Amino acid sequence: MIGVMTQPRQEASGVHRAIDAVWRLESPRIIAGVARLVNDLGLAEELAQDALVAALEQWPGSGVPDNPGAWLMAVAKRRAIDAIRRERRLERKIAELGHGLETGAPGTDPEEALDPERIEDDLLRLVFTACHPVLPAPARVALTLRMLGGLTTGEIARAFLTSEATVAQRIVRAKRTLARANVPFEVPAGAERAARLASVLEVIYLIFNEGYAATAGDEWVRADLCREALRLGRVLAGLMPGEAEVHGLVALMEIQASRARARIDPSGEPVPLAEQDRGRWDRLLIHRGFASLLRARALGGPPGPYVLQAAIAACHARAATAEDTDWKQIAGLYELLARTAPSPVVELNRAVAVGMAFGPERGLAIIDALAGEPALRNYHLLPSVRGDLLARLGRTAEAAAEFARAAALTRNAPERRLLRRRADELAARSG
Repeated sequence: MIGVMTQPRQEASGVHRAIDAVWRLESPRIIAGVARLVNDLGLAEELAQDALVAALEQWPGSGVPDNPGAWLMAVAKRRAIDAIRRERRLERKIAELGHGLETGAPGTDPEEALDPERIEDDLLRLVFTACHPVLPAPARVALTLRMLGGLTTGEIARAFLTSEATVAQRIVRAKRTLARANVPFEVPAGAERAARLASVLEVIYLIFNEGYAATAGDEWVRADLCREALRLGRVLAGLMPGEAEVHGLVALMEIQASRARARIDPSGEPVPLAEQDRGRWDRLLIHRGFASLLRARALGGPPGPYVLQAAIAACHARAATAEDTDWKQIAGLYELLARTAPSPVVELNRAVAVGMAFGPERGLAIIDALAGEPALRNYHLLPSVRGDLLARLGRTAEAAAEFARAAALTRNAPERRLLRRRADELAARSG
């Protein structure tokens, strides 16, 4: 009797796993396709979720369709037509859309439901809508991960160490803001497109950076967020192959992600770049990053911020050892970056490169000029970099104090331990 009861449960469990996998893969396309019809991101997600509920109800009995993505898309579009009809809107469009969708069962016309060109257009619209500058950065990140990543609110909350209620609220508010601002579901043109693309790239890189060096919590690296950002970047590069900065961002993330295995020791503690075992760097990711950087350069024009940052990352990737690093070239690239996209953080990074290329005194001069920057007042890397430069100058007591200050400012536990250890070592040497 136990065996008889277990088999159907196992089969149902397998169907539910299949539904979860299909939803992860297809939900951005389905939401994008439906949003094109209803021009409302919140409603589009609800209708896509309705299709998911229909799959959960029907597939355990009927089996997973041959083309599950097309099945979900067809059901979601059917629900969209019903919603439009209920609201008595877009009646001519109802006639056009309804004719094809109401003549067969879900999934009978997968070619129409999953037309590649139509999907690419819809996905691009979804990217630009979810990352609209009218939304604050945390809302853009949450909405992008929800709509394009297929992550649940719980997964997003865990990734950013916040409550599920907070993430849900951000997403709801983001949808309302987009609706109130009457943001069209489209890819803008001209200057507006360039401005919006910058927002899109910023959101993807914010997600990657949170995975690469977590700002808070007990983990130094969150590989799932790095993978998600890379996936989004690669999708965007496929949708916008003529944009050099898109390829530049992908190159930057690929090369930085290549260091993942070497960035933490067996106990999960951070390993600084200079101390990493470069034999553990992922050569495939490095080669992919180089290829993306070459594609960006082949498009011509002056290099943008992401192309320049990718070029800096490539300098590190080419060096067989830390001592082989071409710091003069990196310092020159940071000089270009400071002119292209000036910011206190860029200047901080330039100070590191200048200090390595031309001596710690030169780097310290740049750091000290940043002391009054409001944006860096509570930024732990400012005293951390200053402490490193002071240590190289032999000013160990001052360096120890800077590392102690950096440790007090960071909210990431492994990084705090690393900085505290460095402070204690320098204090012991100075005493």
